[in-house]
Amino acid sequence: MTPRRPVRRLPAAFALAALCAAIAASPALAALYKWTDANGRVVYSDQPPTGGVKYESVGSASPPVNPNAARDLAQQDADLKKRQADKAEESAKAQKARADASKRMDICTQARGRVRQLAYSDQVVLMRFNEKGEQVAMTAEERRRELEEQQKLEREYCKPG
Repeated sequence: MTPRRPVRRLPAAFALAALCAAIAASPALAALYKWTDANGRVVYSDQPPTGGVKYESVGSASPPVNPNAARDLAQQDADLKKRQADKAEESAKAQKARADASKRMDICTQARGRVRQLAYSDQVVLMRFNEKGEQVAMTAEERRRELEEQQKLEREYCKPG
């Protein structure tokens, strides 16, 4: 007859080891107090001393888990996204303001040049293109209207601010 091998009870051994680990770890979760007794000996205990003895907390239980941590994290994420969107919006506004200022400067420069040309060159014949694309000389009335229009643009686009 062949000898029998002993049956190992792995699940039971594992459960016993887990139970021992849990029991050993439970004091680590409790607070630990330290004080000096009347004889001058240092005493450590999981209970604070009685009778008004001065003590200090050496180890304490871990702080409780923040039940609002997920909500706080989501709020911080939302705040970050809002700040980023606000920054992008401000950047877009600034870029648009720069483009508008550049456009105003161009119109102003062109209007000033045209005003000088129309106002101070009475002896020079100015030409324009008609509907057929042909060059024709500007009449005095056309020159006056064009000058008024360019002066209006100059007042509107060349003013500061």
